[in-house]
Amino acid sequence: MTGARGTRLPYGLFAYGRLPYGLLAVWSLTRLVLLLFVFKVFLFPGPDVTTDVSVIYQGWYEVLRTGTFPLGDVAWQYPPAAALAILSPALLPFLDYASAFFVLAFLADLLVLCLLQYAGLRPGKSLRGAWVWVAGVPLLGPTVYARYDVMVTAVAVAALLAGVRHPRVMGALAGLGALLKVWPVLLLVGARRRSAWASAAVTVAATAALFALVMPGAFAFLTFQRARGTEVESLGSLVFHVARHFGWDGEVLLNYGSVEFVGPDVDVVSTAALGLTALAFGWLLLWRLCAKRFLAHTLADAAFVAVLMFTATSRVISPQYMVWLVGLAAVSLCFRSSRMALPACLVVAACLVTVLEFPLGFEHVVFSDWQGLTLLFARNGLLVAATLLAARQLWRGTVSRPAPTVPAQAARTKETLASS
Repeated sequence: MTGARGTRLPYGLFAYGRLPYGLLAVWSLTRLVLLLFVFKVFLFPGPDVTTDVSVIYQGWYEVLRTGTFPLGDVAWQYPPAAALAILSPALLPFLDYASAFFVLAFLADLLVLCLLQYAGLRPGKSLRGAWVWVAGVPLLGPTVYARYDVMVTAVAVAALLAGVRHPRVMGALAGLGALLKVWPVLLLVGARRRSAWASAAVTVAATAALFALVMPGAFAFLTFQRARGTEVESLGSLVFHVARHFGWDGEVLLNYGSVEFVGPDVDVVSTAALGLTALAFGWLLLWRLCAKRFLAHTLADAAFVAVLMFTATSRVISPQYMVWLVGLAAVSLCFRSSRMALPACLVVAACLVTVLEFPLGFEHVVFSDWQGLTLLFARNGLLVAATLLAARQLWRGTVSRPAPTVPAQAARTKETLASS
């Protein structure tokens, strides 16, 4: 596209001229509704999800601002950089803690939209990813703005979008994300350049060392994880939800900051979940050793598959975990050549079922009645299906022999006719 004097206009100006106003309108409307719920202009049905911010996060904030981690609270199970997210409302001192947190979560959501929109308007890209983000996030309800996972997801999205051209930037962001909530380390699964891994290692080492020197108890979260059970929304929990109808005498308790099953054989199921996670890691390692074709979208697709695997096999599948999957699915679909459309749609559908089971139907989940069982089987079934389909597509696209092109097929047909 050229200007009046024949000079070539910058691509950014051309992109601005075709901004997706429908996308922006839907995002603005849905996010306004989320803000109205977290600020309690309207009350969302079910348990109040904002208490995690106004009670738990704010309590941690008061401890963290003294220069130490909340060592007396076993619910603190986060890497040291999570302190930055918890302390971030201090950036808005004119608001109370909870209000400031909600505003910052909203801004993180907006940042993801801007990144996906900018990427989607570039050559070879698509706005499918931005639409996945716009549609998937509000389906989770106000929980999205009442947890710091949307902030971590913003870091992960920025890392993946930077990964193709700027591996060092990607590595640094992935390292920072890993110190915020561990899972972003999986973004490196598909990284081919050593500079990405080196940058991530340096970022993690330097940041971790700084926290260890400045704030006592930076790695206490590692010991707090040991006695975790099986959370009532996880894949493994389905065993006990069904077993309760056949006389299993365990119970549901608030344990280590989440609602978990406690009782006979819980440790067996928890160990089995860890075994499945180990198998997932083994599959990813095998894929990496066998993969032959790395295209522009492979980095994002591999990250999406890796996080799907580790989420589905986790002992804990909290509703906010779905934000990670929506963000990574959105990055994959930014690339027109990505074949993750169906797994991404399954993840979006799982978001809708998730809000139905928490907070709307959480009482039914806790009591393992037919409604709770139906919702959990549906949500976890969608996650398992998305995981298997995404892994299959990743393997076929990078390991299996690609289907022959039309000219190649024509050449083979001609050879066959000539020989007959």
